[in-house]
Amino acid sequence: MYQVDAFTNKLFLGNPAAVVILESHLNDHIMQSIASENNLSETAFVSIHENPISIRWFTPSIEVDLCGHATLASARILFDYYPSLVGEEINFDSKSGSLKIRKVDQGLCLNFPADYPIEVESKPLFSEILDIEPIKLLRGKDDYLAVFKNQQQIEKIQPKFPLLKKVDARGLVISAPGDEVDFVSRCFYPEAGIEEDPVTGSAHTMLTPYWANQLNKNELDAHQLSKRGGKLCCSLVKERVLISGESVIYFEGVISIV
Repeated sequence: MYQVDAFTNKLFLGNPAAVVILESHLNDHIMQSIASENNLSETAFVSIHENPISIRWFTPSIEVDLCGHATLASARILFDYYPSLVGEEINFDSKSGSLKIRKVDQGLCLNFPADYPIEVESKPLFSEILDIEPIKLLRGKDDYLAVFKNQQQIEKIQPKFPLLKKVDARGLVISAPGDEVDFVSRCFYPEAGIEEDPVTGSAHTMLTPYWANQLNKNELDAHQLSKRGGKLCCSLVKERVLISGESVIYFEGVISIV
């Protein structure tokens, strides 16, 4: 197992993910137990004995269909430790389809399916959760997106997490134009065992199409304003979102299961 800080070039920032390399089958119960034991937002299980290489992601409490930062972390480990196995580009098989990762100047680039959010009627629950009325509410494939006027509002919001569990989605993303970047965001997933996720690559498959339309540009710089923080370079290319970021390897070790 390895642990990688994703979407950062400095240790102890970005989003930490565990990467477990599998050379044979491991049952779902054991994978979920390992993820719970790690107690990180995500643990990725990478089956290098399969062709194409498969990847699955587990929070401490559930399996999810897509995770950006743990995919970035997994690709970093494969490029560094298994170069003869993956070559110049990795093509993961996942529950969200084929996911390609390649090396770029900004670290690694994830090629994910775009998620175009649809505007929905505002609900009192969200104002109660956030103590402020968003200027717009949208719904993506997995998450709600609440849009605000400026970065200062995003920084000050303190969600009521017990109420967030009543939301009929994976979680809630809040976003606004950034002071020094195109847009900023924060992401909350208490139902998945993560109150605030440090950096959420999968959320940017929804954020990128939204802000590309709002700002009339397809190349965007993003900053997730969690305590650890993270920086992402995002591009909208038709029905795909390209998300680039750096990473730092924290440790490597061996799991012992008796």
